[in-house]
Amino acid sequence: MKHNKGRGRFIFFCLSPAITLFVIFLIIPTIDVFRMSLYKWGGYTDDKTFVGMQNFSKLFQSEKFYQAMQNSILLIVIVSIITFAFALLFASMLTREKLKGQNFYRVVFYIPNILSVVVISAIFSAIYDPNNGLLNAFLNLFQGAESEPVLWLGDQKIVIFSLAGAMIWQAIGYYMVMYMASMANIPESLYESANLEGASRTQQFFNITIPLIWTNIRTTLTFFIISTINMSFLFVTAMTGGGPDGATEVILNYMYKEAYTNSSYGYGMAIGVVVFLFSFALAAILNAVTKREHLEF
Repeated sequence: MKHNKGRGRFIFFCLSPAITLFVIFLIIPTIDVFRMSLYKWGGYTDDKTFVGMQNFSKLFQSEKFYQAMQNSILLIVIVSIITFAFALLFASMLTREKLKGQNFYRVVFYIPNILSVVVISAIFSAIYDPNNGLLNAFLNLFQGAESEPVLWLGDQKIVIFSLAGAMIWQAIGYYMVMYMASMANIPESLYESANLEGASRTQQFFNITIPLIWTNIRTTLTFFIISTINMSFLFVTAMTGGGPDGATEVILNYMYKEAYTNSSYGYGMAIGVVVFLFSFALAAILNAVTKREHLEF
């Protein structure tokens, strides 16, 4: 009995620093965001006025909020689906095909993930340049040099997709390495048995690889949501500033402008509460939908 008590105290003392930091830097600020969303406050003075749900009422009547939310959801869908598909494809190719120089490809694909968002934004802004950009130069090979240049970051209809391209390039390598680590643990004997039974590579991929790394896939799908919401703010700030005419205004970008540029801190915190609840609900729904029986090998 004494042994169990001593072990319990040891575990408590080991975990208490992490729990303390978690409470101080996550739980308390999160509660404070909810509290401040009920106040009208500029953020720089002591003059706070309790307004209850007025900030939320204003929020749900704002066209800018709905446009920012629509842009955020569109980016989540585009970036998540394309990143997920290509990360799985590249991971399977590098793991199953036994290509020479696998470590080299891992490093090459992973490099964008360690680069600063500002650096990646500068690279893609140069690629998207309407006059001297690489992308338009490539298109001119097929359309002719006299064709009108495409305004990749200036056309409201395509700018959100241009932004998504930079985000996808930045994220693929990270998730590819995660999937490769999971695929490497799958016994080769399962694929050999499938080969003997005449299963194609595609059938093996969907019937062996995907089910056996499904736990990892579920985890990364949640990461897709959270990281896309966070990274979209950084890419928008560095590449477009929300323009042209709000076409790339995302929810965190809108929150930042309201809280710190327009000095509507309480209103900005109301946006933060909505983002928190939206992210939590979406992650919970995704986990419920993707729940499968755990397979072991």
